[in-house]
Amino acid sequence: HAKRLDRLEGKTVYLVDCRFDDSIELLKQVAAWFAAHRPGVVTRLVSLTNYYGKDDPETWQTIRAEGDAAILGVGH
Repeated sequence: HAKRLDRLEGKTVYLVDCRFDDSIELLKQVAAWFAAHRPGVVTRLVSLTNYYGKDDPETWQTIRAEGDAAILGVGH
């Protein structure tokens, strides 16, 4: 269970494509929104190395080490 951030400014938010029904397209729009409305937030768009039903420990470790928050995209 992750601790809730009090703000996103100056933080890195990972946008995680879970490879389900075009979630990458949704996350591209989320990244564009952050760029236009919250330029102080760094976003990093990544895709899981496999489909959403398989764990991806390396990606989760990278997010823990380099990120402050994550948004998981699961498509539509």
